[in-house]
Amino acid sequence: MPADVLLPALRFFLLGLALLVLLFLVPLAAHALWWTAKGGRAQSWSTADWSSAGLLPPAAAVPGAMVRVYAARVGRWRGIFAHHSWVVIKEAGAPRYTRYDVVGWGTPVRTDAYAPDGRWFGNAPEIVLGLDGEAARRAIPQIRAAVADYPYRSQGSYQAWPGPNSNTFAAHVVARIPDNDVPLPPTALGKDWTPPGRTAERTPSGTGLRLSWRGYVGLTVGWVDGLELNLLGAVAGLDWRRPALKLPGWGRIALIPGDADKAAPTVARPERRPATDSVSG
Repeated sequence: MPADVLLPALRFFLLGLALLVLLFLVPLAAHALWWTAKGGRAQSWSTADWSSAGLLPPAAAVPGAMVRVYAARVGRWRGIFAHHSWVVIKEAGAPRYTRYDVVGWGTPVRTDAYAPDGRWFGNAPEIVLGLDGEAARRAIPQIRAAVADYPYRSQGSYQAWPGPNSNTFAAHVVARIPDNDVPLPPTALGKDWTPPGRTAERTPSGTGLRLSWRGYVGLTVGWVDGLELNLLGAVAGLDWRRPALKLPGWGRIALIPGDADKAAPTVARPERRPATDSVSG
């Protein structure tokens, strides 16, 4: 091969290798060291704490409608890489919350299998999305419909990696929430999974485009979603709407001091009021 062809090809290869190391391997290795040094985690399902993390008040104390999307680190070494996501709803006047998530054993789609704000394998959940009042009331029928028509609900359809998994389910549901502008965490491995033959589609927020080959490799560009490069489920990228880095293992790291999402993508949305409502106080 002529040198004038070989040298540019070699430079391109070395640049790609350097980007792979800097964007994916270094952050993952650093997070693996931090996760291991942190310790204090349950080593089995039977010894893990699955109790309420105390994030939700008693349902009877909340007269209005409510929607929450939570994410918590998964168990043992897999927590280095990933979160498990689920959806909680409560209709106005309802005496209890309803939790929907997908698990990897038995029938995948579960209703109220755990406490609404329960720890996952001992790891406390974070709020990804919170809707109250009218916004929640409008979203709940769409959420119920999305749960009912989730296509990967038969026994044996769950695949922990690259999907369809719990985050594939959460992404399916969140995409149906009207006017939603909060994406799932970058560490929600499986959120970008697509079935064979579907490689290009709008992002769940409706503000961008996602290219994905079955969740193994992909590119997402959108106003709400930012820029995300997906490699084997790990995501590196930028959030330009609320400036932040997205790093494999670490998730979203805010670049503006005082950002509420500093440690992870944990956004609690206020009630959305109709334009005719007045706001006092």
